[in-house]
Amino acid sequence: MANRILIVEDEPSLYEALKLNLELEGYNVTVAVDGEQALEKFKAGHFHLIILDVMIPKIDGFVVCETIRLENSKVPIMFLSAKNSAEDKINGLKTGADDYMAKPFNLEEFLLRVNLLVKRGHELSDSQLESFDNFEFGGNKVDFLSFEIETWNGEQKTLSKREMKLLKLLIEKRGKVVSREEILQKIWGYDVFPSTRTIDNYILAYRKYFEKNQRQPKHFFSVRGVGYKFESEDQ
Repeated sequence: MANRILIVEDEPSLYEALKLNLELEGYNVTVAVDGEQALEKFKAGHFHLIILDVMIPKIDGFVVCETIRLENSKVPIMFLSAKNSAEDKINGLKTGADDYMAKPFNLEEFLLRVNLLVKRGHELSDSQLESFDNFEFGGNKVDFLSFEIETWNGEQKTLSKREMKLLKLLIEKRGKVVSREEILQKIWGYDVFPSTRTIDNYILAYRKYFEKNQRQPKHFFSVRGVGYKFESEDQ
């Protein structure tokens, strides 16, 4: 599965060269040529890294970075800009960027930094799903290490890796609605887009395993048009 990178750059010769070299490294690359397009593509897709120029049309790179950070605190962001003063670099990092590289730049160093940022992004994402090993609710027991569950009526079952990963995400976010986009990003990956029905089927399976009354669930909920929610206590 290729890692996805969004390049925000308005100079065709540069973004075409960046795109070519990143694709040769195995990345899936999307290009935006102004700030408005960058935000549209960011909201419509899922990326492992955003490479961002400062001086771009419509909305400058600093504002784009701040806007992205309001919605996503984890995706790595690298500024790649001709504005290379110490003040510019400080401003870029203050807006939420992870790295700031000045033009002109060394291609080998650039690719190395890209690789490190993508790896860091994966580590941050994975760490969110490793905060605890066991969980109990409503008479049910879940062991995230063995992938085994024991239900309220004493039945034991081994879940698939994806079932367990989605269950852990919902439990970690208990009491809050988890958007379909976040589930896509963290559970299915960026290149696979299951239908809403697919995710609904996982929720139905959880109800079958864990709910005493599947028609009147107390723990697993679908919020139409928004996402999915887990409640640990009977509501």
